[in-house]
Amino acid sequence: MSISPAYAATMARYNRWQNEAILTAAEALGEEARRKDMGAFFRSIHGTLSHLYWGDSFWMHRFAGWEKPAGGIADSPAFMPEWSALCARRAALDERIVTWAEGLDAAWLAGDLTWHSRAADRTMHQPRWLAVTHFFNHQTHHRGQVTALITALGGTTADTDLVLMPPGA
Repeated sequence: MSISPAYAATMARYNRWQNEAILTAAEALGEEARRKDMGAFFRSIHGTLSHLYWGDSFWMHRFAGWEKPAGGIADSPAFMPEWSALCARRAALDERIVTWAEGLDAAWLAGDLTWHSRAADRTMHQPRWLAVTHFFNHQTHHRGQVTALITALGGTTADTDLVLMPPGA
């Protein structure tokens, strides 16, 4: 079993499209609402989006040798403390992820990835295609949490269905 480079590129574009939409929806709520502790795993909209940025950065460090983010999972909700910086850096990261994914080949995906997981406190060894699938699944999972928080605060979000992604997004 594996995934194709086309799948990874599609999911990278989906990630970018969804992050643009979710940041727009969160922006409309205002700072106080974004910081409100809603009882989510990473407490707030801002905390969850900061964790997601941190997590994506960590996975890209593992996949492509990009700069390793500081701290651990417990620190990730505060990794990007300023909203405007989070939005700007998120957009830049998403562009880099799209470029990376569009350059993948089947041979790289068929290889293995070994890393030390601080969360599991052990060395992990997995097929790259599985780690890349997890990477995109992790993004979708946390954006789903943020979507629920935005809705609970009376906000609205755009469509989230992959099949509704506009051509060229």
